[in-house]
Amino acid sequence: MSKKSTYKPIGIFDSGFGGLTVLKEIVKEMPQYDYLYLGDNARAPYGSRSFETVYEYTLECVNHLFNMGCELVVLACNTASAKALRTIQQKDLPRIGPNKRVLGVIRPTTEIIGNHTKSGNVGVLGTAGTVSSGSYLVEIEKFFPNIHVYQEACPMWVPLIENNEHQSEGAEYFIKKHVEHLMQQQPNIDAIILGCTHYPLIIDKIKKYLPDNVQLLSQGTIVAKGLKEYLHRHPEMEINCSKSGIVSFYTTDLTATFDKSATLFYGKEVKSKHLAL
Repeated sequence: MSKKSTYKPIGIFDSGFGGLTVLKEIVKEMPQYDYLYLGDNARAPYGSRSFETVYEYTLECVNHLFNMGCELVVLACNTASAKALRTIQQKDLPRIGPNKRVLGVIRPTTEIIGNHTKSGNVGVLGTAGTVSSGSYLVEIEKFFPNIHVYQEACPMWVPLIENNEHQSEGAEYFIKKHVEHLMQQQPNIDAIILGCTHYPLIIDKIKKYLPDNVQLLSQGTIVAKGLKEYLHRHPEMEINCSKSGIVSFYTTDLTATFDKSATLFYGKEVKSKHLAL
């Protein structure tokens, strides 16, 4: 059998670097599988783009991952999960890959949020695209209809992180501003979802402006455990995932630039290949 027919990695997609914080936790949880990460850095960020554009870009990248051998793809991007996932699942998969699966990062987080709040007041910090989509409101309502959700869009956080300016005084101003805006909506918030996979890199700075009783939920570990449970529940998918412990990285932009920043997000050295769209 050729390598192509036996190499079936789990695809991890993000518009940029943030999904690497999710991949890092997935690999830690399940190191035996092969993984293929694709960052659409040439067209990032997705957070401020329209539903139509995010859907079009995400579908194009998912198709590339399918063509590279992935049977299962995780959208490790809140904006793509919010603006493209449902359409891809309902409209495109039956046509392009009825036996393939695409999962997102929003549902695993919303399924467990009720276990982390005593006050019933939950906050979401996310990109403008994720917040305006209302996806967290809809999903939390399904699982925990009695929980009150308050959102705050943080449009400057991703650019600051991706330009490695998140340790600067300028970053401090924007982090403080948005955390305080969220807490002003409802001072009794006691659990906050970091609704963007970049935000773990500034988690300590976010904590500085919160009361000690507020729990911050980072998606990496939640999604990793959710994916493990999903594969356990779906042995027909699990058997299709190759297991050589190989992690590969692709970017639609310059590999040297990607590798430098990706190492910061992934926590170890990254060597990527270029994918032309």
